[in-house]
Amino acid sequence: MAATVPAAEHDFFKSKVLGHPAGLFVLFFTEMWERFSFYGMRVLLINFLTMAIVGVDNPGWGWSAENAGALFGTYAGLLYLTPIAGGIIADKITGYRWAVVIGAGIMTLGHASMALETEFSLYFGLALLVIGTGFFKPNITSIISEMYDGKPDKKDGAYTIFYMGVNAGAFFGMMLCGYLAERVGWSWGFGLAGIFMLLGTLQFWLAKPLFGKIGGVPDKAKIAEETAKEEASGIKDHSHNPFTFLDKILILATSVIGFLYLINDP
Repeated sequence: MAATVPAAEHDFFKSKVLGHPAGLFVLFFTEMWERFSFYGMRVLLINFLTMAIVGVDNPGWGWSAENAGALFGTYAGLLYLTPIAGGIIADKITGYRWAVVIGAGIMTLGHASMALETEFSLYFGLALLVIGTGFFKPNITSIISEMYDGKPDKKDGAYTIFYMGVNAGAFFGMMLCGYLAERVGWSWGFGLAGIFMLLGTLQFWLAKPLFGKIGGVPDKAKIAEETAKEEASGIKDHSHNPFTFLDKILILATSVIGFLYLINDP
């Protein structure tokens, strides 16, 4: 894991909103718009795939419920596998903030692709959403953890506020995207999910000065220097809990088994 920088170093708590730094509410709205887009698209997907081709005002593709469920299940399962890779890449290479930006940008393209309503664009869009979620999901919460390093009394409250954004985004996403898809057309519902994902990406990018070095690109030389100092002094500034070799084997084995199960179309 990348070495953390104490939140106090950047005066996060000098200007407070509800007792928390402004950066928390940037993350709140970023996650809210991501959940808006995710649940807004999800509530449409099965209906779009299974809606009868004839006899309705807003036809879909007329898939069977079994085939639509299999596609959705594969998509949802992959959403829980790619964050493993996304977290490793952020820890070692990009840092948390860049991973969030990359993931949000890829998901925006995924929603835009689905709005085209062709067979290729649907599969391509779902693939982009899976990849983007892998970058986005594990790292936005890691930014909160790093921001509140050394302030455990405030961390629980911060996550409570953050997950209020999750619930709000899910509620409004299902309502608004579903309404547009039903009243106007499927592409409008899929497109609205992409628009709000883009808004979330932009507001996170524009607010980057609020975070200072929190979630930045890992400084490998600095990390190695701090680790050497800790080992020499015998005093550790942070509680390290690295994966053991057995942990890594189990993670790899379960990931491979899960992936093979998903692509086997059970």
